Amino acid sequence: MKKLTLAFLTAAILAATAISAEAQSKVASVDMKKLFNGYWKFKQSATILEDRKTSHRKELKAMADDLDKAQTAYKQLLEQANDPLISADERDKRKAAATSKSKDVNNAKVALEQYQRQAETSLVELEQRLSGNLISEIQKTVGAKAKTGGFSAVINTAATEVVVFADPANDITESVLKELNLNAPPEILKSTSTLPPSLKPNSP
Repeated sequence: MKKLTLAFLTAAILAATAISAEAQSKVASVDMKKLFNGYWKFKQSATILEDRKTSHRKELKAMADDLDKAQTAYKQLLEQANDPLISADERDKRKAAATSKSKDVNNAKVALEQYQRQAETSLVELEQRLSGNLISEIQKTVGAKAKTGGFSAVINTAATEVVVFADPANDITESVLKELNLNAPPEILKSTSTLPPSLKPNSP
């Protein structure tokens, strides 16, 4: 998912599992990118987001088509209003009709631009909300696994600029991912090849 990314991950995991400098701690590690992309609800969220995008695209296309029709009608009326073969009264009527149609064109343009801005804003908000929900659920599961394993802290190995070394023996990514996907619908756990390219999990 384009913006269901690691933007939230590093800050979130460090805030939730900051390493204490006051004690000799048993530290575990997780790959938050792998957890995020491998969690079945990520795929569900990607589908929700793509459906919303598709809906917006359809609406924008319909509005753009209406605008094109209005512009075509306006041009025709304008040409007719300048036709020297018709009476002056008829030309005046068509000029008035062209003026009215011009207003319709302008209104359609404004409506299209406004809807596009609103659609973009709503998509950003949806992405952020979906990301936040996923991070919260992952954090909760990581915390539970860490307590069960006797770990006092968990570092995110996906944040390479922070992690200098992490012992693979203390990596609980797979066990957390297994826990997250316990109740996943079978069809969602299938290959992600059916997802649009932009929504496929990011490469490590």
